[in-house]
Parts: sequence; C-alpha cells; structure tokens
Amino acid sequence: MKNFWLSCGHLLTDRHAGGGLLVTDDLLKAYVARPELKPPPQACAAERRLHAALLENPRRRVAAEEIGAIADTDARQNWDLMIAFRDRLLRQKTLEGAYLDLIRNGVGKTPPLFINQLVHVILRNALDRCEDPFVLRAAELFFRPQRMTLHEGSLIAADEETIAGASAAPLSPLISMLGIPAGAEIDVLVDGNMDTYWDRSDHFDMAIDLTAGRRGLTALGEAMSHWVRHMLSVEVGIEPLCEIREVEFTWYVGLDAEATRIGNALWNGEELDEKSQSAVVGLYRLSFAGQSNAAEMIKGDPVYLILAMSPDKVLRMKPQNLLTGLPVRNLEAVS
Repeated sequence: MKNFWLSCGHLLTDRHAGGGLLVTDDLLKAYVARPELKPPPQACAAERRLHAALLENPRRRVAAEEIGAIADTDARQNWDLMIAFRDRLLRQKTLEGAYLDLIRNGVGKTPPLFINQLVHVILRNALDRCEDPFVLRAAELFFRPQRMTLHEGSLIAADEETIAGASAAPLSPLISMLGIPAGAEIDVLVDGNMDTYWDRSDHFDMAIDLTAGRRGLTALGEAMSHWVRHMLSVEVGIEPLCEIREVEFTWYVGLDAEATRIGNALWNGEELDEKSQSAVVGLYRLSFAGQSNAAEMIKGDPVYLILAMSPDKVLRMKPQNLLTGLPVRNLEAVS
C-alpha cells in the first residue's frame, strides 16, 4: 500500500481497535516542539523550564501559574492556546472524538491551524486504503484553502499557500496563467502524471480541475463520502450535479461561508444573480444508503451540498459543516 501525507503526523499515532486515532505522547511532543513554542535564546527561565518539562512528559498538568510566570506576552498566549488544545485532545478517546467535540461544543480560542491539522490527520486515517490520487488531491480541499482560476473553460484549484510561498521566474504556462511566482512548479493532476502524486503529496504542488462534469468533482464527492462514513458511521452516496432545476430543496448543506449564503438564498426562493452563480464550484446530491439513518424530517428526500468560492476567488471548505449539517440519526464518531 502506498503512503502519502507523511507531514500530517499519522505515523506518530496509534489506531484504536474501533478505527480511530489515539493521542500518543509522540504526537503531543510534536506540538510542543513547534517553532512557536520553542523558547528563543532570550527566553526566561520559566518558559525554558515549562518547555523542557513537557518534552519529557507531554501529559503533565500545567498550572495557570506556570504559564503566568512566563515573561514574554506572546509566549504566554501561545502556551495558553497550546495547553487548552492539548487538554481537549486528552479528554477524548480518539482524535476523531476530539474533533467532533470541538465542532459541536465550540472551538473557543483553538487556532484554525490546529483544527486544519486535526482534519488532515483524521482524513489520512479515513483514506488509508485509498489508492486514487484524484480522491486524495480533492481531499486536500478539506484542510487547505485553494486559489481558483478559470482558464479556457476549465476551473482549476491550486493550493493557496503554495502559490503565496513560491518565488522566482515562471516555469510553465500554467504557472503564468495562475499568477504563480517562479519555483512553484505546479502541475494539474491528470492521468499522465497521477503516479507522481505519491512522492509530491506533502508538497501540495498539484492543482486539480474542478470543472463541472469532470473527474475532480467526482473525486471530491468520494472523499466526502469517506469522511461521513468515518466520522458518523453513516453510509452515503454523493453524486456531483451540473445544475439543480425544479427540485424540492428540502435540505441543503453549505460547505463554506459563501455556499451557505447561496443556499440560504435558494431556500428562500430567491433568484441567484450572475455573480452568485459564477461563485458556485460544485453541487452535489447526497442520499443515504440506509434510510434508517436519515432523520424523519427529510422523508427520503436527497440532501443537496453546495461548494463555492469567495469573491477573492479562494475556496475555503468547512468539512465540519458536512458533519453538523446532515439530518442523520447516528451522530457517533469512529472510536
């Protein structure tokens, strides 16, 4: 079986008998070792002492006084956020359980970066046996914003951070078209280069075609099905649509902020203007494999999923919406 997404830290975890990922000391130490928490040369003794103690025992109780004794204001804030996040992880049996706790009970001050990292490693677990690079690349939308570009009738998604961090002279027409500085070496994923994804999966340097009716949106639907099955133990089918005409809009889930706005407009019977229509990246019809899983309120009707890009042409998917917005009976995470 091929490996991928090594940077997510899944090799630092253990798998529970029920399939979820256990919080290990190695995983916790990886957080403690983050650059934001590593004491600089000028750090006070209290900060250095706390850092060393947690590298030795990452589960040790940290009193508020220990953090309060740190001289640097930014360091105190970083440690407050980190310890609060660590404690929420430790209160749950698995990372999956911790993620559901966060999205259902409120993330509080948990940094979005930490939430995205949780999604990354949980998805790595959910897709462990997946051998389709298109599904894996599409799944990157769950935890990494995408810059969207329309080119010659194709809607292309490229990793926003990769674009922003690149430098030097353009190396290909695609890089020039996307406005990517040189050195990014971004390729669109196609059949001819799909085998290179395995070695490049941690570089996030492959774009994907999300044009309606093409393979990218189908792959994203499959990734979403894996996500729902893994997190809620519910079997669903998710089919991409080119358009919705004359359908009963009984239930919908917006997969990002812009999509939620558009869904609300459709729910209220409003006509979408051209700008809103052009913002839509994907439309899906979700159906439950066993109707016993669906809540009575939808009476066997499909659920529609909407994915859209913001006015600045960035797609910021919120995978938590797919878990909290579905009308399902069973809401238990994998254990």
